[in-house]
Amino acid sequence: MARDGARIGLIGRRQECQVLDDLLARARAGRSGVMVVRGEAGIGKTELLNHLLDRATGCRVVRAAGVQSEMELSYAGLHQLCAPLLSHLDDLPEPQRNALRTAFGMQVGAAPDRFLVGLATLSLLAGAVGDEPLLCLVDDAQWLDRVSAQTLEFVARRLLAESVLLVLAVRESGSREILADLPELVVRGLNEHESRRLLDSVVTGPLDQRVRDRIVAETRGNPLALLELPRGLTAVDMAGGLAGPEARPLSSQIEAGFLRRIQSLPVEAQQLLLIAATEPVGDVALLRQAAERLGISVDTAVTHAEASGLMTLGTWVRFRHPLVRSAAYRAVGFEERRRVHRALADSIDARLYPERRVWHLASATMGPDEAVAAELEGSAGRAQARGGIAAAAAFLHRATELTPDPVRRGARALAAAQAKYQAGAFDAARELVDAAELSHLDEVEAGQATLLRGQITSAAKSAGAGLPLLLEAAKRLQPFDSDLAGQTYRDAIYAALTAGRLATGGVRDVAEAVLSAPGHVDTASREGLLLTGLARVITEDYSVGAPILMKAVAAFRTEELSQEDGLGWLPLVCRMAHSTWDFAAWSELSARLVDLARGNGALAVLPSALLLRLSNRVFAGDLRGADSLAVEANAIGEATGSSFFAHYGALVVEPFKGRESTTRQAIEAVTHDRLLRGEGKVTTATQWAEAVLYNGLGRYEEAYACAERGCENPQELGLSLQSRVELVEAAVRLGRTARAAEAVRTIEEMAQVSGTAWALGISAATRALVSEGQAADGLHREAIEQLDTAEARMDSARARLRYGEWLRLEQRRAEARSRLSEAHEMLSEAGAEAFAERARRELQAAGVKVRKPATATPVVLTAKEVEIARLAQGGFTNPEIGARLFLSPHTVEWHLRKVFAKLGISSRKEIDSTQLEGMAATP
Repeated sequence: MARDGARIGLIGRRQECQVLDDLLARARAGRSGVMVVRGEAGIGKTELLNHLLDRATGCRVVRAAGVQSEMELSYAGLHQLCAPLLSHLDDLPEPQRNALRTAFGMQVGAAPDRFLVGLATLSLLAGAVGDEPLLCLVDDAQWLDRVSAQTLEFVARRLLAESVLLVLAVRESGSREILADLPELVVRGLNEHESRRLLDSVVTGPLDQRVRDRIVAETRGNPLALLELPRGLTAVDMAGGLAGPEARPLSSQIEAGFLRRIQSLPVEAQQLLLIAATEPVGDVALLRQAAERLGISVDTAVTHAEASGLMTLGTWVRFRHPLVRSAAYRAVGFEERRRVHRALADSIDARLYPERRVWHLASATMGPDEAVAAELEGSAGRAQARGGIAAAAAFLHRATELTPDPVRRGARALAAAQAKYQAGAFDAARELVDAAELSHLDEVEAGQATLLRGQITSAAKSAGAGLPLLLEAAKRLQPFDSDLAGQTYRDAIYAALTAGRLATGGVRDVAEAVLSAPGHVDTASREGLLLTGLARVITEDYSVGAPILMKAVAAFRTEELSQEDGLGWLPLVCRMAHSTWDFAAWSELSARLVDLARGNGALAVLPSALLLRLSNRVFAGDLRGADSLAVEANAIGEATGSSFFAHYGALVVEPFKGRESTTRQAIEAVTHDRLLRGEGKVTTATQWAEAVLYNGLGRYEEAYACAERGCENPQELGLSLQSRVELVEAAVRLGRTARAAEAVRTIEEMAQVSGTAWALGISAATRALVSEGQAADGLHREAIEQLDTAEARMDSARARLRYGEWLRLEQRRAEARSRLSEAHEMLSEAGAEAFAERARRELQAAGVKVRKPATATPVVLTAKEVEIARLAQGGFTNPEIGARLFLSPHTVEWHLRKVFAKLGISSRKEIDSTQLEGMAATP
């Protein structure tokens, strides 16, 4: 785009330049910034990046550009951006350093989680700042490989106080899936006056006014079109010729203009442009090697290409515009492109860049070729080991197309489908499963195909929708691969428990399938015991299956557990520990699962692990610990673009605090979450949450109605069983003793089977509510003793509250005051505000004056600041805090400075945990 005189500025872009200048000023002042520059091809996005580059004196600059033909090479774009910063790799925490080195192919290792790679990238950029801001410019971001785009989006959402400015230019083409919901600067066409000025700056001869008007109208203010389209006009046209209007899209017209300029060059210069267009990296040495293989006089071709203004060769090959690249590639037929791909494949060092070489080789291959297909398969394995699932899927897809043997073709299509599914490309994965099933699959492969269909359906629709396919897959795999069948039954039954009452077929069908499978009872296998016990609870009775479940839970608790088994099985084991009332096992195993997921960067499992642990902490009476876990889960949700984790955490915690508005917000959010449609567990969880809320607030009619709905489907276990406990309390308060007694009998039966202190304490507590006189007194005491033993402090505090309420009604005021004081202290300490208020009112009725807590406590710290302060007070370093909350150490330090200022302290040693516990917090 032309500039005003001596670099005064871009024509018509003063406002856009000012926005970018302000961001650069903020970066120089220590704050980070992100901007996505959007607009059509030729609108001036690259020129705006160049404007920033002109202003970047005193800044460190790193650049990258997406290339369409490189979209299948995992982490290619990210590597291009980070390459100049890799000297800082050794400064990163070891898990982050290893993740990034593996992603970039610098070392061999297990596939890193992409969010761990994102955190490593964030740390790398922040660590590279030093005394000068870091400016990161990414052009043509719409052509970045998928995992690079996802990583940069992750980083963009976490930048705050690192003195990093990240600006990405994206060609607008309808859908905004790339870098969505980030701050953006939409670049629009120039106005008529600006368009005429720009046109006048490049037209050197006389131009008829009518032709000028037509050019301005048809280019719609597109600067590149205004600069390039006049090049295609003849002298007759410029003088007022009769050329008709162009019907093609403007980008096509611009590309056609570039094509005409390419075709006007000598043949060897055209071939050089084709080679440069075909090889996305811009490696000048590789360009020369490939050109020499094709017999091109390189220096002469370079001279002509550079003289045309379409391409420059410096350290890297640079095109005048991305449309030059596409025009050069489309200017020739398939055979000529095939020759160039072959020359590039022969010129690339297979030891250094095996994936890039084989991709060119595959593009040069016309028909089935097993040798090339095998190389592609090997490259897929290497890409997957680096975490490049999308790239692995592309390699396997192409390998499938080139495989001559139908047996191998089916296996490779299935592998490609698996990779596409893992990459989130569900439609493509389904098509590849279809293709695989048209080939010859053996029995195991056929079972795996069905399993994959079930997983795709579960992910794309709901757990309930995929359930029948998962069940069918498990049955097909059972005779051939019992381990895989067991894992599939596990996933099916977990999905069925989640889908609950809304599932087609449902959990009973899965349970019956488990029990009918050959050799399902394996007393030497804790996994087999777990599945069998759960299946018998569902198909027969709690008394039949629970003892088997408890034996399985004990085995998982005491025996060695591999990383894979822990991450795969512990989520279900924790749910079964809860359902068999084994509080100690639930506490221990949920903590172990969180540690395992954190330690291995297993971010696919960590959110669920945090929510399982969060639920346990709520029943342990540690609502602040639960809040801490919710902040961490929410940090992952923010990083991954999901709000579910924050809402579900609030759904479990807020009812005990008695906060109706925030509980209702969480219920609404979870109920209407697109990803949770069709999952019956959501209905149970929301009804249980409301029952707890209204019991705390003393609104027993509402609590009763919600609890009834919450325990409608006991096969879901977990919160369905807990809903029965809430039902008893509400029913007794309403005088519905028959319904209360019925629920109590069920709870007592479960407690006799379980025999744990938690189960016996809950049983005694509910039986006390439907008893009288000395029997009630003894049961209340037994409940408190058992629940104290179980360390289920929330239930123990509520048991004291109910006992104190009963004692007051029995006119035993002194004893009532003692128990109610204990309850008030425990519930206040836990943060269970509504239940604590119930205890305060009862104490007041018993003659004890208890000051009502102030309701106007000012909000001092945000939830994130409270959590950072807690971790800092607990001895965590800034990098360790950042790793847990997906923040850079610089941002952690920035938050801590705000905490210090608000609390009037100067170091982390002065942070008072007691002060934090009483701190009101905003989200």
